[in-house]
Amino acid sequence: MNKKLLILPAIIFSSILLVFFYLLIIDRDPSGVPSALINKKIPKFETKSLLTEETFISSDLFNNEITLVNFFATWCKPCRDEHDNIKKLSNEGGLKIIGINYKDNNEKAIKWLKELGNPYTSVGIDKNGSIAIDWGVYGIPETFVVDSSGVIKYRHVGPITNKIYNKINMIVSAIK
Repeated sequence: MNKKLLILPAIIFSSILLVFFYLLIIDRDPSGVPSALINKKIPKFETKSLLTEETFISSDLFNNEITLVNFFATWCKPCRDEHDNIKKLSNEGGLKIIGINYKDNNEKAIKWLKELGNPYTSVGIDKNGSIAIDWGVYGIPETFVVDSSGVIKYRHVGPITNKIYNKINMIVSAIK
């Protein structure tokens, strides 16, 4: 009778251990967070432009072109890591790239873009994070692909790695 009582906790413990090991080895992508905005029109917003004296109006910028929207900041290490891949996307052509500078110092952002190169067609300022909230951003960098009719087709949370760079190219090709 005592042996039977000892076997039950061992079975339960082993089952819990197997579940934890399974969760560790499955291929989960934390950047694959679903977005409520996929296949919906972009949120409308108006802000100041980082590099010019013009007003940055979303309805003027997202028209008739496939656009990549990248939320970034100078204080964000992954933003620096992804910058070369964003420049590669910019150099390939056929894709308009808009940057949203998130909760950052304007002077530092301008210096950062001069130092690393500016892949963006336009850069809007999101000083208080309200634009990011409207887009559903909860951490930067985050990147969106918007089709030529202003509909969000793809969202990536985290830096654009070589793997994500290739995925974005495939998505852009499929949208064209």
